[in-house]
Amino acid sequence: MVAFGRKIVKLRYVILIAGIALMIPAAIAYFHTRINYDILTYLPDSIQTIKGQDILMNEFGKGGFSLVMVEGLSDKDVAALEDKFKAIDHVDSVIWYDDVADLSVPKEMLPDDVYEAFNKGDTTCMAVFFDTATSADETIKAVQQMRSVASGQVFISGMSAMVTDLKELCEKEEPVYVAIAVVLSCLVMMIFMDSYLIPFIFLANIGMAIVWNLGTNIFMGQISYITKALAAVLQLAVTMDYSIFLWHSYEEQRGFYDDHREAMAHAISLTFVAVLGSSITTVAGFIALCFMTFTLGFDLGIVMAKGVVFGVISCVTVLPALILIFDKPINKTRHRNILPDMHKLSNWIIDHRKIFLVVFLVVIGPAYYGYKNAGVYYDLGSTLPKDLQYCVARDKLASTFDTGATHMILADVNMSSKDAYNMITEMKKVDGVKNVLGVDSLLGPTIPSTMIPDEVKDKLQSEHYKLMVVNSKYNTGTDQVNAQVDSLNTILHKYDANGMLIGEAPCTKDLINISSNDFNVVSTVSMVMMFVIIAAVLFSFSLPFILVMVIEFAIFINLGIPFYTGATEPFIAPICISTIQLGATVDYAIMMTSRYKQERSSGETKREAVTGALAYAIPSVIVSACGFFAATFGVGMYSQVAIISSICMLMSRGALISMASVIFILPSFYMLFDKIICKTSRGFLPSLKPKDPPESPDMA
Repeated sequence: MVAFGRKIVKLRYVILIAGIALMIPAAIAYFHTRINYDILTYLPDSIQTIKGQDILMNEFGKGGFSLVMVEGLSDKDVAALEDKFKAIDHVDSVIWYDDVADLSVPKEMLPDDVYEAFNKGDTTCMAVFFDTATSADETIKAVQQMRSVASGQVFISGMSAMVTDLKELCEKEEPVYVAIAVVLSCLVMMIFMDSYLIPFIFLANIGMAIVWNLGTNIFMGQISYITKALAAVLQLAVTMDYSIFLWHSYEEQRGFYDDHREAMAHAISLTFVAVLGSSITTVAGFIALCFMTFTLGFDLGIVMAKGVVFGVISCVTVLPALILIFDKPINKTRHRNILPDMHKLSNWIIDHRKIFLVVFLVVIGPAYYGYKNAGVYYDLGSTLPKDLQYCVARDKLASTFDTGATHMILADVNMSSKDAYNMITEMKKVDGVKNVLGVDSLLGPTIPSTMIPDEVKDKLQSEHYKLMVVNSKYNTGTDQVNAQVDSLNTILHKYDANGMLIGEAPCTKDLINISSNDFNVVSTVSMVMMFVIIAAVLFSFSLPFILVMVIEFAIFINLGIPFYTGATEPFIAPICISTIQLGATVDYAIMMTSRYKQERSSGETKREAVTGALAYAIPSVIVSACGFFAATFGVGMYSQVAIISSICMLMSRGALISMASVIFILPSFYMLFDKIICKTSRGFLPSLKPKDPPESPDMA
């Protein structure tokens, strides 16, 4: 590895030029990578709700769906607006009162529930179907055009409208995310590092790796907006450790070698070996996300695993080149290290280790209980800023028409009118169902079937299915709407065993069941992978139990706090945080454990080894954790997208909790289990030199 380090040093200018050159195609690829803003598309294709969405597209040519409310316009003006909507590309159909009967026919002739579905005071409502998927670029453009052609008080709700506003909000916020993370993490490093320039060197190196990573996402076809928003910030926070380790190693080697290039060659060698172990555990944590049935985990896991790999590569190639090239300016901007020698603090911690063990035993029970029982929510639209056009329309729909979620039913086209009417009648009696709209529901006692235009029948019937729309009073993701979905499915399957109930709420109910299982799977897989990797890296049977236990303790506290504060988190946050915090914290733990092993193997006593390892590790852990905290806390405070804000706030808090656990709890376990660790691990005790064999007696 020293030879490898010397080669890097020799080719430093070539490496830097190559790294910069690679950023050009990566940046081009980044801007051509599609971003998906609809997380429901990550549900598995095998479930009924997703199959139903495909049938809706294939049989009816309908993908996205929106309810549009119009205030204060006459019927003729609404009809004119409807014609404008129909003329927009990818608007498949618009259903309003004039599609059911001629405008000359009084609205009062419609059945009451049908009339109330379209009218309330001076507000009318129309249903708009798109011929492209909910979050397709074409659908988003169509929604934007609908807003631009509308005049007066027009409100567009539905998933497509939400995706449109979410995209605009994220695109506005994302450059600010990166700026906040860079500025705050740079500020932290300028305070804690011993040079004002070195933080900028670190950021230039990590920034290069981030661009490489984001550019290679083009091979995935598309990534989610969550992944896009978090990737740069998370890669900056997670891979900062590697840069700090190389710098500290280089500083140490400068004391042994007069030639700074030779010092760097040895620093590269030491860094590569040390970082390889910790990076493998971090990559494993992200790979664990790929075991989720909900494939958003695969999306985030692959992107972040790539990010860590690129971070390691740039750390042992580009960063040494930058440090050597800017060696003189770095030295000119040095300042006194703010962190004092940590041996005094280390001794104090060891002296009070029993207190910290008691704290561990007292806290772990309540922390685990909170971790298992913390509340989560699934309706991400409800947490968006209230002034977004989608949120205004959603609230208006709820207050004016008392409508929350909208479901769609796909029933056998051969179902008799009698069965269809009876099914609709039963469904109307389900708690929270406001109305059920379909061809059969339009046939009230005052309207003969001949008055239903063929155009409407074509919109609501295909070769194999009847389409019905169910308006619910309950919002997506609530216990009430989930119970309602169960009841509607029971009634539907009574009349049509192969019928399907689809829409945002049924999909979200499937998401609830899937993500609950995914959380357990990811937690188990990540812990098993960590256990195996730690055992392999440290050649120990006992240490994986100790390290994973301390890290999980920190995770329990972090994810348990919302339970005791009464807060709820977006459903994806606990799944992501459990692996991200595990992967990030294990770096601290392995670094301290490796030093503890080195001290013990050199002949130090238990106390001397633990104290020395702790004093050595504290500065690096503090700088790394504070950098992680700064990069994520600022984004969490700024972002108006609740899922991004929540994940970043959990990561920032988790960084500090993990720092405290590694500094105060882990050394206490070293002291408690030192004998077991030494007996079940390789390399913790000094090797004994074999005695010289006795001389053979002289037989002469």
